[in-house]
This record gives sequence, C-alpha cells and structure tokens, in this order.
Amino acid sequence: MEELIQKALLSSNKISNNSLIEKIIPVGGGCIHKAWCILFQNGKRVFAKSNHIDNINMFKFERECLSVLTKFANKSYICVPKTLDLISYQNISILFLEWIDLKQSQQNLLGKGLALLHKSSSECSQKNFGWEEEGFIGSNNQIRGWDSNWGEFFVNYRLKPQLIQAKAWGVRVDDYEDVLIYLSSYLNNHHPRISIVHGDLWSGNCGSTKNGLGSLYDPASYWADREVDISMTKLFGGFNKEFYQGYEEIWPLDKFSKDRTDIYNLYHLLNHANIFGGSYKENSLQTLENLRSRA
Repeated sequence: MEELIQKALLSSNKISNNSLIEKIIPVGGGCIHKAWCILFQNGKRVFAKSNHIDNINMFKFERECLSVLTKFANKSYICVPKTLDLISYQNISILFLEWIDLKQSQQNLLGKGLALLHKSSSECSQKNFGWEEEGFIGSNNQIRGWDSNWGEFFVNYRLKPQLIQAKAWGVRVDDYEDVLIYLSSYLNNHHPRISIVHGDLWSGNCGSTKNGLGSLYDPASYWADREVDISMTKLFGGFNKEFYQGYEEIWPLDKFSKDRTDIYNLYHLLNHANIFGGSYKENSLQTLENLRSRA
C-alpha cells in the first residue's frame, strides 16, 4: 500500500512541492479506512486516508463536509484540516489532508468554536434541513434530501432509514409507527434554527491542537438542529466541563434541550446497531420504548 500511495503522489502537483517522500507511516485509530502519515524530505507532513476505489464517494462526501465546515469555522477557535487532493490510482482511492498535531488539552476553545460555527451558519438564510448529496455516517449511508420541517426531516431522512435497515436483525418499522409520528410532531414544535452540524461528533472525531485550538474532522455534516452535535457528545463521553461551558458562553442551549438528547442519539444507536450489532441493538430498542412512553 505504501508503494501505491507513493506512486499516486507522483501524479499530484498539489502536495509534494517537488520534495521527495522520506517515509510513509501507518497511523492507527480508524475502523473504515487505512490512515497514513506521509513525511517529506523537506520536513512537511501530510495525512492520508486510503480505501478501495469503490469507496471513493465516502472521500468525496468528507471533502465536501470539510469544505462547508471550513467556510463557517472561526479560525481563532477551530481548526478544520484542509483537503489537499483526492486521487484514484489503480484500485485505491486516497484522500490527502493537512496534517494537524493534536494533543490532550483543555476543551474550552473547542466548545466555543463549535458554538460559533453553529451560530454563524444559522445566520446564512438556509431555508431547509438536509443535504444535497448522498452521504455516509460511519460506513452506512446517510440519506440525501430536504425538508422545511425539522421533525419530518429527522424522522424520514435519519431515523426511518435506519429502522428499515434494522429489519435485518428483527425490527419491524410498523411496530414503531406511533413513536415516529410522535417524534415528528414533537420536533416540528421545537422550531430550531438551521445550522450546519458536524454530524458525527464523538471524541474520536475532534480534538485540540498543540496551539490549544479546537479541531473538527471526520464529519458527516448536514443542515440540522445544532443540538444533534451536543447530544452526540454525551453518547460516548470524552467531553469535559470546559467544553460545555465554552459552548454555553457563546450560544446557550434552552432548558428543554436535554429532553431531545435521546431522540437525536437514537439515530447513532441504530446506526451502530446496524453496523456492529451487539449491545447497540438492545440500547436502540430500549430507547424506542422509552420514547414511546413519552408519546
């Protein structure tokens, strides 16, 4: 694979700046793509993600998401890696990104930066919730489409497709039609402002740079209620008090936001159940029953 990446780079004038590659080092952490640190002889480093050519649309989606996040990110608070190139070579596709040095650090600027991203994007007169192209959430499809009603969008384009897929492990969508009707109505009455969201905001998809700035990467973005990001930060943990304090300083959440956390995280629980199985199935079904009890 290292040899293929090296040959692929020869076809790109956007990355090397005529510097020779010193070495290509595997980087751990991902479960979908293989990841690499490319070190050039001039000291420059580049991050690369590789996969089979059939999965190039995953990289195209990621590239578009990073571009939109960059557009609305306040660079004094948030660093979003630049896309350097996307190359197809033989049977592989490779996404090359700016290398960002991360470290365990305080999360205050990450929280503030996320709030500023949500707030600035909500002021751009976007009229509908959704996304133009088919996307991905992990290795699963994230359905394209638009709706002016938030509840109808979230149910029809996020929850229902996951429930339909869950048929493979015994779920019948009809059994939860009452829950979906309730959630659609409940969220329609919420009337959130439309913001661009990261869309897959667990602790493995964000961090802090050596300079202390927040950093966002591996997004699954769409135009949504900003609370979907905040909700997911609470699903697997990893975010401290500084993060939430920073967020609230910029754009406070309303007092009912916690009531929507389980609704928004149901999307991710179902997605994990469909991809990984295991206890995510039980957690998904339990959440559905808990939400039914609120109807």
